[in-house]
Amino acid sequence: MSDRESMEYDVVIVGAGPAGLAAAIRLKQQAEADGRELSVCVLEKGSEVGAHILSGAVVDPVALNELIPNWRELDSPLSVPVTDNQHWVLSKSGKWAMPHWMTPAFMNNKGTYTLSLGNLCRWLASQAENLGVEIFPGFAAAEILFDEDGVVKGVATGDMGVARDGTHKPDYQPGMELHGKYTFFAEGARGHLTKELKRLFELERECDPQVYGIGLKELWDIDPAKHVPGRVIHTQGWPLDDAWGGGFLYHQANNQVALGFVVALDYKNPWLSPFEEFQRWKQHPEINAILEGGRRVSYGARAINEGGWQSVPRLVFPGGALIGCSAGFLNVPRIKGSHTAMKSGMLAAEAAYAAIKADRQGDQLETYPAAVDASWIAKELKLVRNAEPAVAKFGGTLGTLVAGTDMWMRSLGIGLPFTLRHKHTDAQALVKASQCPKIDYPKPDGVISFDRLSSVFISGVNHEEDQPIHLTLKDAAVPIEVNLKTFESPEQRYCPAGVYEIVGREENAPRLQINAQNCVHCKTCDIKDPTQNINWVVPEGGGGPNYPNM
Repeated sequence: MSDRESMEYDVVIVGAGPAGLAAAIRLKQQAEADGRELSVCVLEKGSEVGAHILSGAVVDPVALNELIPNWRELDSPLSVPVTDNQHWVLSKSGKWAMPHWMTPAFMNNKGTYTLSLGNLCRWLASQAENLGVEIFPGFAAAEILFDEDGVVKGVATGDMGVARDGTHKPDYQPGMELHGKYTFFAEGARGHLTKELKRLFELERECDPQVYGIGLKELWDIDPAKHVPGRVIHTQGWPLDDAWGGGFLYHQANNQVALGFVVALDYKNPWLSPFEEFQRWKQHPEINAILEGGRRVSYGARAINEGGWQSVPRLVFPGGALIGCSAGFLNVPRIKGSHTAMKSGMLAAEAAYAAIKADRQGDQLETYPAAVDASWIAKELKLVRNAEPAVAKFGGTLGTLVAGTDMWMRSLGIGLPFTLRHKHTDAQALVKASQCPKIDYPKPDGVISFDRLSSVFISGVNHEEDQPIHLTLKDAAVPIEVNLKTFESPEQRYCPAGVYEIVGREENAPRLQINAQNCVHCKTCDIKDPTQNINWVVPEGGGGPNYPNM
């Protein structure tokens, strides 16, 4: 029996992102319509709602239209409609603008908005709280709770005030248990509790492995003369060679642009650095011309799901469900997932509410995956299911042609007579460093391109230093005996925050130093580590980045 205090709710939701907040709102809306009382809480590990939210973002309001039809009258942050949509194929010094007629109609950004997804979540949180949802920022869900039959009965928050050596500091506070008839996990891509649920309940037994990309993002204030509100630019091609990915640059409100770079994490060369590729991309003449004279104001990074429909796991287990990016509903070609995340949360909420209304609890909400299969989520993701694996299989140029042909055909009601599969995880993709060419990255100029540490500084990242390191190693010998000797320590390069560092090589006594206080919670190390020796666990609540407008 636990000696922690506990609180009882009808539904407990882990994560105050678009999916979790949409689920909370939908639960309360249904209860209010029936004149019933329904208790709902949302846990958020960030110091405030939106602190850990990072996305491009161009938002399709289709789910918001269903959830809050009058959102335009409620001072929502969706204020900058997309007015110009461009796609550039870059060479080292030039570009080719892809004509609109070459892409299927569903790839058009008509009716979408460019904004900060963090600000959208802050607004959604206010709508949820107006309905009576209890939101607890700064409290990280650290443990899944089960009843005697193995049914998920809630989560426990992490203890506060634990020193690095495991002893209790004077301000120690034990975690709190939150029990629910149903628990939704909306942790985003590669959630640490979601990973455990997938293992325990074999949720990925019948799907392809999930694959990921890392997205790196900056906000810039630019010269007003160069700012075109609503202009959306996507790029592919240079500077990536063997790897796949691309850039984005969105003209948002207040003379600000959100720009970033995504690298698929199935790349082979361990010398590759996604961060350095991003900095190099900004030096392209077309991108540099937009940024010149501007000022960088924020930086962050986050892993994103890229597996598509064939990588969506089983969504339910006894006592709960996966929603949003915990399940992997991102539409990769559209580079959009907030709308599908919200819709999944709404569908899970409807399934849970019906069960509670019927005096059930703790069973498997089978109506939820059935509703997803019958929804526009499935229709949308099935249209593009061959896009990412086509590029992974055939490379950037040929893969884009295959993916584009398949999407065009499917938009016309036909398509390739098969589904391309993901055959391995991103961790299995690296080859030996000795078999790959080293990549010579230019030094940052401090004007357009920057180093990691100055970038981390403007992410607002902060962790209590005297706490257990949340980047844990299953075997302390592996970083040197395997990662260094075979792959030349790729964690030094795939981490976008300078967390991992090999020290002591000059003394012939190399060791891995983990600068956990730098971690921006992107989860790339948990995904890409070739031996899967790094296990990301949640730090003390409230730690991590503090994104103001990302």
